[in-house]
Order: sequence, then structure tokens, then C-alpha cells
Amino acid sequence: AVLINYVAPEVIGYTEAANEFVAEYVRAEPERLIAVGGVGVGRPSPGARVRELVERLGIRGVKIHPPHQLLYPNAYRTGAWPELREVYETLERFEVPVIFHTGTSVFPGAVSRFGEPLWIEEVAIDFPRLPIVLAHGGRPLWMDQAVFLARRFPNVWLELSGVPPSRLLEYFPDLPKVAAKTVFGTDWPGPGVRDIAANLAAFRALPIPDELQRQILETNPLKLFPRH
Repeated sequence: AVLINYVAPEVIGYTEAANEFVAEYVRAEPERLIAVGGVGVGRPSPGARVRELVERLGIRGVKIHPPHQLLYPNAYRTGAWPELREVYETLERFEVPVIFHTGTSVFPGAVSRFGEPLWIEEVAIDFPRLPIVLAHGGRPLWMDQAVFLARRFPNVWLELSGVPPSRLLEYFPDLPKVAAKTVFGTDWPGPGVRDIAANLAAFRALPIPDELQRQILETNPLKLFPRH
């Protein structure tokens, strides 16, 4: 299981202390759990912080939540946060994935326009060896954009959490065509996610060939997070 946190004190209250918490939690079951951390927007030397997360804490991915961190993923190009480039460069060097929240958010203070997937296009162009995961697949407004990016760029992956599994083919009718670039997620314990096992059973009940389901559930996650 992948345990994800990010740093967004203004909107959600998460500080960089969450990195230490999730890293310590994962140490109890390192064969079963994977830690994903985050970096505060505007902090000095964010590339050095990413290196510390990877080398000292064993973090194996970094989550960026644009609607909660109030920035576009391409902020390094626009001048809003030039040092964001360091984050991507360091992750690319370590071959560690960046996971972007894509889609809307209803939390107070969140700005959903930052979650439009096409803002990630420049990141995929500028950092072609950086594994990029589009969490939630842009739901509920921009699923087509997320699928487009996953099909266009070899380093971009689609992630399915935040959508009721029984309705995945309504949201993503071309899901079988991008199964080789897709991973399953639950978003637990997020709002509306009551039972992980029930979600998994609902996914398995979809009219998707068994081989494609294995890719989404087993093969692809191991490509993103290979066993150490």
C-alpha cells in the first residue's frame, strides 16, 4: 500500500512534519507499505529537501496538490516558484515519481483551477525521465485531458482513486486502451471511501479483461514503485 501525504498548511493543515510521521509509520511494515511525502511551497532549497526525503526518510514519491498548495504545476516556468524546477530535477535524478492531484477539490480554501491536468503537460515535456502520476484522473471535469496526457507521454500515468469503481467506465470509457499506463488507488480514508475491499471487488466486477486488470492492480504499481 502507498501512504500519501503532502504539505499544505494554509488549506488542509498538513505541515512538513507529516513526512516524518509517514516515514516512521512505514518503517513498521517496510515490505507492505510505501511512503510518499511532500514539500512546502516557497521553502528555500526544495531540491535539497527532496534529496533528504529520499535518502534519510526513505520517501519513494512526492505528492503535489495544486488546488491545496495554490500553485500551477508549471510554476517554475511562469516565475511563480522558480525553485519548483529543483524538485522535478531531483526526483528525475532519483527516478522517484511525482504524484499530482488532478481534478477539483471542495475543501474550504481550495482553488480547483490549479487541478486542470493540462498544466502538467510542460512538466512531462521538460522532464521526460520523471515518472508522473495523475491522481484521480482529472475527475470530475477533465478526465479526457488526463487520458490524453497518459497516452501522449511515456512517463505519464493515470491513477483511478476518487471515482466510485463501479462507475469507472462511465468516467473513463477508454480505460482498457490505457490500462498499460494506469494504476488503481482507493483514496482511503478520504471522504466517501468506506471500504477498501468493497472498492476492490467493484473494480474486479467491471467488464475489463483479467490481464488488463492485473496490469492496473499489480504489474503497473510495481513499475512505478519497484521492490527494493
